[in-house]
Amino acid sequence: MNLTTKPVTALGHGMGLGVTIFALILGGNIASRAGISIFQEQLLFLVLGCAIAAVYITTPKQFYPRWADFVLAAVGLGLCVWTAWRYPLLSANFFRYEQEISWIGMGLIPLLLEALRRKAGFSLVAVVLVFLVYALVADKIPGALGGRASPLDELLGYLTIDSTAMMSSPIKIVATIVVIYILFGAVLQATGGANWFTDLATALVGRRRGGAAKMAIVSSALFGSISGSAVANVASTGVITIPLMKRGGYSPRMAASLEAVASTGGQLMPPVMGAAAFLMAELLQTSYATVVIAAIIPSFLFFLAVLVQADLEAGVKRIPPVPDEMIPRLIDVLRAGWYFPLPFAVLIWLLFSENKSPTVAAFWAILVVIAFNLVFGYKGHRVRLNELGQALLDTGRGSVEIVLIGAIAGLVIGVLQTSGLGFGLTYLLVSLGQNSLILLLIATAFVCILLGMGMPTTGIYLLVATLAAPPLLQLDVMPIAAHFFIFYFGMMSMISPPVAVAAFAAASISGASAMQTALTSVRIGWPAFIIPFLFVFSPSLLMQGDWDAIALAVVSASAGIWLVSVAMVGFCRTRLQAPERLWVGAAGFMLLIPADIGSFGLWIELIGLLLGLVWVWRQFSRPLQQPQH
Repeated sequence: MNLTTKPVTALGHGMGLGVTIFALILGGNIASRAGISIFQEQLLFLVLGCAIAAVYITTPKQFYPRWADFVLAAVGLGLCVWTAWRYPLLSANFFRYEQEISWIGMGLIPLLLEALRRKAGFSLVAVVLVFLVYALVADKIPGALGGRASPLDELLGYLTIDSTAMMSSPIKIVATIVVIYILFGAVLQATGGANWFTDLATALVGRRRGGAAKMAIVSSALFGSISGSAVANVASTGVITIPLMKRGGYSPRMAASLEAVASTGGQLMPPVMGAAAFLMAELLQTSYATVVIAAIIPSFLFFLAVLVQADLEAGVKRIPPVPDEMIPRLIDVLRAGWYFPLPFAVLIWLLFSENKSPTVAAFWAILVVIAFNLVFGYKGHRVRLNELGQALLDTGRGSVEIVLIGAIAGLVIGVLQTSGLGFGLTYLLVSLGQNSLILLLIATAFVCILLGMGMPTTGIYLLVATLAAPPLLQLDVMPIAAHFFIFYFGMMSMISPPVAVAAFAAASISGASAMQTALTSVRIGWPAFIIPFLFVFSPSLLMQGDWDAIALAVVSASAGIWLVSVAMVGFCRTRLQAPERLWVGAAGFMLLIPADIGSFGLWIELIGLLLGLVWVWRQFSRPLQQPQH
């Protein structure tokens, strides 16, 4: 049977549509509103079953017959439907039905791992397998990392049915929040909103060299803050921005990397921060405004670095601005789609002023954009019913992988719970930090990247805040600095090998190598790996402290970002040789160190300023030479 046949395509679409519909029923609390008593987990199993079946139907493998894919899809969906039906009994009488639960787990979890391997590659599966193996032999691990081991059947049964494992917060967040924001992006695409944001960014920055990349960065940043998932942002905006960058002269790898980094950075950008801002304010028991204000400087520095590197890369490759005939007039752009910012205003108003849930806010934002498009249209086009239906299908296809990742993250949480590894990690990190805070921060950064594993923004933050924040707080790190530290490194898992799902998603669109794209993304997104260390030692970068110290930190850090970005790319007005790159890079890193970090901070900044000024004078006093290919 061929994958392109209509029945097979329709079946794949049906499973994707099932993901969307069951997630919307769950997120909108529709069953409860209709008077139907149902557990959240029952709907989550239906969402997961449709996602698993969709993968096997639409992602065939050549090493066994095609009919086997349909058998695996049917088994995966059947197990999830059976578990959803039996869940009230199974969850209330775990020991009575322990054998049945174990058989479900032994069938479902391998199918889930294989489905994830097909969608995201083996690297993420390998990480999960390490945790599963640990749970089987935890009692044989010496020292603080030792824990309670579980028999295989008991372990898989617990991980499948317990609400603190596979059905825990990550997949709930995916189904109740992320899916509807992916739908929001799909509706914007259908109504022309995504094109309008692209036109707006093109009109604003398209006339500069490398305008295609700068347009992509700006539009991805604007859309990324509310998408709730870097992967969803790549999927929704990357299909437009990546081909445009490639046509503009950027390599497929660079185009994919810029999109992945900008989409990930959108999750760090206020006001919404992928909905993590609300969670952070709640966990810190502080105001939402405090969190948003603290996020301003780090996100500004992040996007400054990305834009500078895109500009310098354009200088190296002689990438011209966007052609004039492709740049619309700003006034025409604003006149054609003036109402597209309104759903974002409604979203923010409902979230901030009315204290509505992210799901409810997104629902009303979707209704607003559809209503205004039906009344005013966009460039003479009004969205049709079949286009909205296609948006539902696109949402299902775009949600499948993130649903699988949510379930996988739940497996890891379950292992941490049942084995005691979470407590062991905390104890180990606190012991390490008593000797050296910088070693603790480095270890915490690695743990956050590992635990992030490509989950949605809020899922990442929830997981790493639970596991990685306590050791930092016990060592008197300022709470808001500790939470921003773990949030930043949790988000960097989206572009960090081996589980760089945002980079992998962008690479699949551009046709570039996934791992090379991830490595380039790390280079472009370098500030997010450095700045968190700085604001732990000097919270002025989080707008904590006196205004003169904050202003000095912003100016010096901006200069440092520019200098280090020049060193990274190896070009300013001319190509830089290795010694000069080391010189300017050292000057930039010195300027990044806040003056109030200690008694030596101001002296380091002054030395960096002197080195930087000397280099700038040398660079701009030379005759201008064009880079050679």
